[in-house]
Amino acid sequence: MIFTVRVTSGQEKITANILAKKATAERLPVYSVFNPENVRGYLFLEALDENSVVKLVQKIKHVKGVLRKSIGIEEIEKMLTAEKQQALQIASGDIIEMISGPFKGERARVTKIDEAKDEVTVELIEVAVPIPVTVKTKMVRLFQKAGAEE
Repeated sequence: MIFTVRVTSGQEKITANILAKKATAERLPVYSVFNPENVRGYLFLEALDENSVVKLVQKIKHVKGVLRKSIGIEEIEKMLTAEKQQALQIASGDIIEMISGPFKGERARVTKIDEAKDEVTVELIEVAVPIPVTVKTKMVRLFQKAGAEE
């Protein structure tokens, strides 16, 4: 049976690790702890029964409560399937715009792409001294292709 546990938003991974360690240490019949990235504030536990889950989450810092109704695997199956990562449309020489982080709103020119680490190295355009900055591809969006200067 799969049970839902409410936790402090942003503390899902930490709480999942604590619960997994406690389950093995106390030998509780909790088989897995699932933390989907796109769902904030909730963990899913696969356990034998509700009593095991309640005993597991007692006195754990970031746990807010256990939802009393168990859910079926069909309901969380959508969260289990990995989303296909869209192909990287950015090439070296393109101009990008930062969409998050300390340089939000700044434009930069791509100098290097590391697909294995999912990172791009860019040089900010509107600064006195161009300094290479490495950021995750999630933090940038394509502003202008390399050959499309006007």
